[in-house]
Amino acid sequence: MDTAIVGGAEGRPRDAASQVANGGGGQPKPAAWEEAKAFYDNLSPKKKPKSPKPQNAITIAVSSRALFRMEEEQKIYNEQGVEAYVKYQLDHENEAFLPGAAFPFVKALEAVNTQLRTLYPDSEELFDIVLMTNHHAQVGVRLINSINHYNLFIERFCMTGGNSPIDYLKAYHTNLYLSSDCEKVTDAIEEGIAAATIFSPNRDVQVSEDQLRVAFDGDAVLFSDESEQIVKAHGLDKFFEHEQTYENKPLAQGPLKGFLEALGKLQKKFYSKGLRLECPIRTYLVTARSAASSGARALKTLRSWGLETDEALFLAGAPKGPLLEKIRPHIFFDDQMFHVEGAKEMGTIAAHVPYGVAQKQRRAAQGTKAPINK
Repeated sequence: MDTAIVGGAEGRPRDAASQVANGGGGQPKPAAWEEAKAFYDNLSPKKKPKSPKPQNAITIAVSSRALFRMEEEQKIYNEQGVEAYVKYQLDHENEAFLPGAAFPFVKALEAVNTQLRTLYPDSEELFDIVLMTNHHAQVGVRLINSINHYNLFIERFCMTGGNSPIDYLKAYHTNLYLSSDCEKVTDAIEEGIAAATIFSPNRDVQVSEDQLRVAFDGDAVLFSDESEQIVKAHGLDKFFEHEQTYENKPLAQGPLKGFLEALGKLQKKFYSKGLRLECPIRTYLVTARSAASSGARALKTLRSWGLETDEALFLAGAPKGPLLEKIRPHIFFDDQMFHVEGAKEMGTIAAHVPYGVAQKQRRAAQGTKAPINK
């Protein structure tokens, strides 16, 4: 910022801090100098923490339309084309976007980082949020302004100008990719990247500002779709028989196993400081499995991986929405759109994981015009 200037005795400018420090002249007075220095330090911008190296961090890539609400802009693009869209963004670049579906999740990640930096000042084992968008760079100013408006710590942007984000996701060692574009999410899953299509809830429900809460379905999310294949091919009775026969054989990993593992790694950093009960990360297994007939294999699989969830809810086919309403997670992952829709109706931010046998009939052709700013 510009330093305030006042006139000296002979018309020479002197800065305000010098006048205060000297009491108007003579030798500096230590107490007055410290007071003036503190005043100017408070006016200076606060130093932001340093971003961790991608290979050390838990990288969460979020699309612009997941982080912010951009329905109006998308409508302009679809109806009027890219030039009208770019002009609109430039004309409104000083107006912040409204928060989108992933916004509370990102805020919760940053709250966890704040506590980790306090406990481990030199550690780079932190969440690192990357904004992933196929915006052209000239319309990125509005995104930057919006991030600064909400005081989000997002230093890494990928504006791909319409190209696929997959190679960038790999370069950033991405642990989770959230987008509103189901096609891009499917592409990421097929490349072995944990990903989900995130949806806004049908009504607003307050979520915790102090504790990150993440809920996972089991089959085809944390685990492979092996068991779902049995259900589809042979029915529930055969499935129950299969699960009891192979109870002690761990299921293969699903697409989000690695993300649960990453969360568990950070949880242990709090546990090692004696903060298990105060840990700002809490995880949930919310599954349609029955506890008695098929629950043991799920829990034993997690144990074999050295993982756990803080809570495990076996619903035996009951709707998930009412329990999720009580949990109030920042995000809930499921491979079945039926459960995603049920969660949305009850006010839960839900994300669809397009993986496994249930997805084979879901992929339908999209329009010839690919959406932008994902």
